[in-house]
Amino acid sequence: MVKSKMESMDAVVWFNPACSKCRGIQALLDDKGISAEFRHYLAEPPTALELEDLLKKLGMEDPMALMRTTEAAFSELRVAELSREAQIQAIVENPILLTRPILVMGDQAVVARPVDRALEILP
Repeated sequence: MVKSKMESMDAVVWFNPACSKCRGIQALLDDKGISAEFRHYLAEPPTALELEDLLKKLGMEDPMALMRTTEAAFSELRVAELSREAQIQAIVENPILLTRPILVMGDQAVVARPVDRALEILP
């Protein structure tokens, strides 16, 4: 049996169930008939290697693109003043700093804020 394009693409959403935008992307994917793995990144924090891979899929180098700059931890840790590697480590140690939701489809990713940005990489 040949898989359709949608069945063959792995969708992963970096997800916080308390976030309305995350619930919005879940509804969008459901409407489009796309199944996804919902990764609760607060319970299962990313590794530094996973964040590097995520940045690559986003087409970005700067970890600041992944940051929730309004979080108290961002100011308390003075994340903006840290080196690139230390910023990535700050997310690993404080996953609340990671922006959300992030949709990953194959070798592409998008920060889905607003949720409609997910349409940029959906089949």
